[in-house]
Amino acid sequence: MPMNARIVARRSAILEAPSNLGLKPTGVERLPDALLANGLAERTRARRAGRVEPDAPYSTWLDPETKTLNARGIAKYSLKLAEAVGELLDGDEFPIVLGGDCSILLGPALAMRRRGRYGLLFIDGHADFYQPEANPNGEAASMDLALVTGYGPPQLTNLDGRGPLVRAEDVVAFGFRDMSEQAAYGSQPLPPELHAYDLGAVRERGIASAVQEAVARVARPELAGFWIHVDADCLDDAIMPAVDYRLPDGLSALELETVLRAALATGRAVGIEVTIYNPALDASGLAGRALTNILANVL
Repeated sequence: MPMNARIVARRSAILEAPSNLGLKPTGVERLPDALLANGLAERTRARRAGRVEPDAPYSTWLDPETKTLNARGIAKYSLKLAEAVGELLDGDEFPIVLGGDCSILLGPALAMRRRGRYGLLFIDGHADFYQPEANPNGEAASMDLALVTGYGPPQLTNLDGRGPLVRAEDVVAFGFRDMSEQAAYGSQPLPPELHAYDLGAVRERGIASAVQEAVARVARPELAGFWIHVDADCLDDAIMPAVDYRLPDGLSALELETVLRAALATGRAVGIEVTIYNPALDASGLAGRALTNILANVL
């Protein structure tokens, strides 16, 4: 059976990953509950594959060695999540991982690294490439892309002795729009080998062309496949105001669906994660329903 046909035929399995260790305890850990209440499992015909809870409670203590909040808890949780994701991959299922904050990316990245060389399609309103010294709040959710590509404290970049978890040249960062904030705080720049399409570049190229280039990069034949990271704040703020760090502008629902459809159509995507939507900031539930609709439409 051709590789594309085999992957497309895989059954979807929803794994809940309600960790807030990389952000703050404001409600982002309720993301799985909200999307499942909106019928995501039924609409995607996905199996409910369980829930991976952090063992450590959230702490506001800033670890002096890593300059990162909850660094030890995140490292331990990432190992635990990697095992759960790995079981789904080995069972020939397509994981849909519902976070939680963006630091959950370390778990799937480690699961893939244990199995070969994979790419990463990183769709996010922020580049998430801060080094601890420039991170204004010590939150790993502002550093997750840096951490999985090996930039940061070894306690979080070299999990299981396998760092970097994803090679920078195998990553596409798509749709981020926090360039002025990065400059203001002194964030380290994205490495030149990492393929970056900020929102301005996406609009300049046109969504169809930008998506084609981005997806072709992570679907290269030398890679075993690629993972998709979707931070809800990639969406236009008018659609998704229910995030802890809001930014003006963003992708439309149709634009995000275009990216995801193209990525899934390659037959090379092995899983997806969704992060950062905060139900506590969505009293009407409109933002959560919009996110659920996008995911249900493409998955």
